[in-house]
Amino acid sequence: MLDAIEWDTDLIRRYDQAGPRYTSYPTAAQFNGQIGSFDLLHALRDSRKALQPLSLYVHVPFCAHICYYCACNKVITKDRGRAQPYLQRLEQEIQLIACHLDPRQVVEQLHLGGGTPTFLSPAQLRQLMATLRRHFNLLEHDAGDYGIEIDPREADWSTMGLLRELGFNRVSLGVQDLDPAVQRAVNRLQSLEETRAIVDAARTLQFRSVNIDLIYGLPKQTVEGFARTIDEIIQLQPDRLSVFNYAHLPERFMPQRRIAQQDLPSPAHKLAMLQGTIEQLTAAGYRYIGMDHFALPDDELAMAQEDATLQRNFQGYTTHGHCDLIGLGVSAISQIGDLYCQNSSDLNEYQNSLAGAQLATRRGLACSPDDRVRRAVIQQLICHFELYTEVIEQVFDIEFRGYFADIWPQLQAMAADGLIEIDKRVIRVLPPGRLLVRSVCMLFDAHLPQDRQRFSRVI
Repeated sequence: MLDAIEWDTDLIRRYDQAGPRYTSYPTAAQFNGQIGSFDLLHALRDSRKALQPLSLYVHVPFCAHICYYCACNKVITKDRGRAQPYLQRLEQEIQLIACHLDPRQVVEQLHLGGGTPTFLSPAQLRQLMATLRRHFNLLEHDAGDYGIEIDPREADWSTMGLLRELGFNRVSLGVQDLDPAVQRAVNRLQSLEETRAIVDAARTLQFRSVNIDLIYGLPKQTVEGFARTIDEIIQLQPDRLSVFNYAHLPERFMPQRRIAQQDLPSPAHKLAMLQGTIEQLTAAGYRYIGMDHFALPDDELAMAQEDATLQRNFQGYTTHGHCDLIGLGVSAISQIGDLYCQNSSDLNEYQNSLAGAQLATRRGLACSPDDRVRRAVIQQLICHFELYTEVIEQVFDIEFRGYFADIWPQLQAMAADGLIEIDKRVIRVLPPGRLLVRSVCMLFDAHLPQDRQRFSRVI
């Protein structure tokens, strides 16, 4: 079974290291300031000529409350009025981008993230969606995958009704942990009842999919307490679950400085939390997709993995990796063909650029031929836990073992340790290695820095 994983504590201790999550290759850590708006417009022209289908990501950075663990690009404010000038600049960006695309390019996927997208008022959400529909070819009749991230403290039944009316059919709920002691330690008080109300609304209003985000490794967490959270979440029966490892990097993310180091669970307790979570979710019928993600067997991610069509991009695991991804808003990342580009992460700089009728593209990267080879290898390993070397050889006209001769001894060492198996045609990540697939991918990463403190650990 694709979802079979085996827990091997010794293997985890030896191969659990800090490294990228590979939502792209090369990763955003390699982006540089040599990429600008001209490169983006050139890529959009190629996308238009090819009539590429599209995936849109819209970043809404505002939150009314600060969560101490958060590493997202956000603006904490109680002033709801701050959203309106941002929306005006966002609409300008939408217009500037859309005029370089063909109206026949359909938007298969749309996602509003943040921040807290429901920070926007109902009128502002209507305004934003109307602008998107006016300038992009959004699908009707619920045919697209249109999702939004929700803070259950910032939404109710009327919010959910509005979102459904606007065309959203997928929701992702931030929960993190249900233990009040943990919630107080991270400044996110959120009852089970608040979360259940939103899940019930999503079911009643026939949203296609509900995802719930959880985090292990937060302050005040215990193995027993997190197990209770998992049990309660299982009762809600979300279609997907994301169970993230908390990366404590207070030197990079200022809100994390409010978390006391002594309140964090030990590495051993974190491992026990993850092991227990895997056992509980597996017993409840969830499949391990990879990289902290679980899904029910009839979910599209699980079926795509069975069919070997699952892909990964800046939105995580996806069934729409064939689309050109256009990021809109502050800090948003686009992936169009072999070009990655990112908007300014500074809100004022983003808004000022667009006020001057200029795109806010500030950095990025154009993939080299070598990057394309390694991207394909990492994509296959991280999505499907196996790599058919003959396919890579045919697509890129290389001899696989010769091309990767420098890392072959390390691959053989991993095979000897039981992480992977290697034969003439395939490199397969074995059940004990699937939790450590990022460590396997790192061998193929030609850009991996020696100092990896900016990355989370594999487990």
